[in-house]
Amino acid sequence: MPQSAQPAQPVQPPPLPASFRWGASTAAYQIEGAAAEDGKGPSVWDTFTARPDTVRDGHTGDTACDHYHRYQEDVALLKGLGLDAYRFSVSWPRVQPTGRGQVNGKGLDFYDRLVDELLANGVVPTPTLFHWDLPQALEDGGGWLDRDTAHRFGEYAAVVADRLGDRVQRWITLNEPFIHMAFGYAFGVHAPGRALMLDALPVAHHQLLGHGLAVSALRARGAEEVMIANNCSPVRVADGAGPADRAAAEAYDTLHNRLFNDPLLLGRYPDLSAYGVAEPTWGGVVRDGDLETIAAPLDGLGLNYYNPSWITAPAEGGALPFDLVEPEEDYPRTAFGWPVVPEALTELLVGFAERYGDALPPVHITESGCSQPDEPVDGEVLDQARIDYLRSHIDAVAEAVARGVDVRAYFTWSLLDNFEWAEGFHQRFGLVHVDFATQLRTPKASYAWYRDRIARHRVARES
Repeated sequence: MPQSAQPAQPVQPPPLPASFRWGASTAAYQIEGAAAEDGKGPSVWDTFTARPDTVRDGHTGDTACDHYHRYQEDVALLKGLGLDAYRFSVSWPRVQPTGRGQVNGKGLDFYDRLVDELLANGVVPTPTLFHWDLPQALEDGGGWLDRDTAHRFGEYAAVVADRLGDRVQRWITLNEPFIHMAFGYAFGVHAPGRALMLDALPVAHHQLLGHGLAVSALRARGAEEVMIANNCSPVRVADGAGPADRAAAEAYDTLHNRLFNDPLLLGRYPDLSAYGVAEPTWGGVVRDGDLETIAAPLDGLGLNYYNPSWITAPAEGGALPFDLVEPEEDYPRTAFGWPVVPEALTELLVGFAERYGDALPPVHITESGCSQPDEPVDGEVLDQARIDYLRSHIDAVAEAVARGVDVRAYFTWSLLDNFEWAEGFHQRFGLVHVDFATQLRTPKASYAWYRDRIARHRVARES
């Protein structure tokens, strides 16, 4: 008599290294509030949100999560997760109201208190110096289109490091310079709201130059780890795609992934002829010595991953050499409508290791998360979809590590529900639900899951 078939055992993901670090990320404008308190100057986001019809339902970050006044409560939530590190951003106009010259002591005092609170609770501070909130006074002078902004950024990095560098050793210079260039300067859907299309390309170079100048300033002040956080997306074409579609995909990959990584890791820009840039100085934008400054050695590369990009050849007369399209496959979707494709994170990491080889420093996943329509029911937020997302993406990182990629950390986006840029308060990414009317924080089921996942890894690490 044949025996009954045994149920299939779930496939266990490869283990992560004992030294692997866990974190959560936020950004100043999205959580701090206190938009005009204690000497803070206006940022491009303060200006942008004050205009009609820029942000859904007219929401602003004037109060956001009120983290400026509630940071101790939020650090307690970080401690409750058992995190190794917390990635936050410093508001440039809170530190230098006009982006240059005089320093606002009260603004630096806030980050001083925050760093001390983190360290007292066993969480390593990992500040990002620029997460899109450029001082409005610098934007009035040209913003990142102007080379001078890069030099002002280097000076600002020195100011922050002079104050915090005795306790902060791990720094991130810029967050997602591609997204800031594309959404803020090319398409105008984010601050500062310029719609320059390909004329926005100088923003790429000046952000990278600012990064290089900041690296120099941080190194001079004893920084042990310096990184940048780039948004990256694996590029895919539809089944049966022809040569024109593959050329479009290559052009998109060049813009989204290589434009902000090749100069850092290889010391040169990729071929931009698809965008009408025929010579290496970009009409004088790139000057002698700039690429050496940009390619200063990094201790890690931050990668922010959300989803792949599907590309076809552009329609006739299109302004860009590609079109973004929806995938043919029926993937699960986030509340933002983004397809959930965890295996593409493995694809991204392995692809970067193959592309850059020994030039690729250790990788840190500095953002990975999903928006879901979370609302408390009887005091609980049961966000199973976010738990599934976290589990699958952490497993995708583990698979990349098993395939030889040096990945050191996973920071989820985000600790708190927050102001989600042009979507206002309509997209919730947090492990913690925030009632924006009362500022009540409610840890979600995903908070408990992430805490327990970290604890299991810590037990394995200690044993």
